[in-house]
Amino acid sequence: MEIQANFSLRKLNTFGIEAKAKQFVAVHSVQDLETILIENKSQKKFILGGGSNMLLTQDIEALVIHIDLKGKKIIEESEDFVWVESQAGESWHEFVLWTIDQNFGGLENMSLIPGNVGTTPVQNIGAYGTEIKDTFISCEAMTIENQKMKTFTKDECHFGYRESVFKNEVKNQYIITSVIFKLTKTNHKINTSYGDITAELAKNNITNPTLKEVSNAVIAIRQSKLPDPKELGNSGSFFKNPILLKSDFEKIHQQFPEMKYFDISETEVKVPAGWLIEQAGFKGKRFGDAGIHKNQALVLVNYGNATGQEILNVSKDIQETVFNIFGIHIEAEVNVI
Repeated sequence: MEIQANFSLRKLNTFGIEAKAKQFVAVHSVQDLETILIENKSQKKFILGGGSNMLLTQDIEALVIHIDLKGKKIIEESEDFVWVESQAGESWHEFVLWTIDQNFGGLENMSLIPGNVGTTPVQNIGAYGTEIKDTFISCEAMTIENQKMKTFTKDECHFGYRESVFKNEVKNQYIITSVIFKLTKTNHKINTSYGDITAELAKNNITNPTLKEVSNAVIAIRQSKLPDPKELGNSGSFFKNPILLKSDFEKIHQQFPEMKYFDISETEVKVPAGWLIEQAGFKGKRFGDAGIHKNQALVLVNYGNATGQEILNVSKDIQETVFNIFGIHIEAEVNVI
């Protein structure tokens, strides 16, 4: 394993931001990871996965450890279920497609989400009515401090909306090395409750969709709304959809009766951040090489040579304007470095 100095991270973050790592190393096994952590104990460290959920606003004055652990396997199965383990460095989308090819159900609604498997529990990623927590069994993680391995069960992960223990109580303490999911082999719970999926399936005259057909519908929807990071730098949804108490929301809704919302409990509603941003006039706007995508106001983009700071400034402008108009604070989903 060679540690490289002054390493460009442009190709390792989906925004395509030019930033340098003071030192950089890619690890391809748990043993490699342990060795690097032991040999560089006093070094400041930065753990890098798929680079899909971060905005680099500066060079990283640390040892960047790129988690590139590969492999996936079936570890247990019954008549109706299968337990599948994936290493942290596997591409999430490629892993989802692999499960669908095996006719394993549960991840199809999360097709085409960028990033690697190892970072999915951190964010409790989700799309179209499903989240990681729905199929997650456990993950293996190594402590950065003493290289001990720990298994985190679903309960121990404290999953919430785009939240987990890894973003809160144990932030920057562990490196996830593998994840186990429990998927269906029979009686798949096909979830087409979101209007976009229903419409896409209807367009193709599909009334009883397979896992593959649901995945294809999700891919088509995402491709119509979201730019490919390989062609236009972005990190998917930049903001979380705000969750409001119904009592607070009702006052705002009286002023803005056209505001869209979804009930998520007896006391809370979720408001689409994309709708708020679009109503605030930002959809499709460009500020130099930083901008907001023309098809999806939730997505901030790098048209070529935007700096992370320029994209961050646009995001702050959006937050401020949305708050001034609607009195709603929208929170960044992306980690700002």
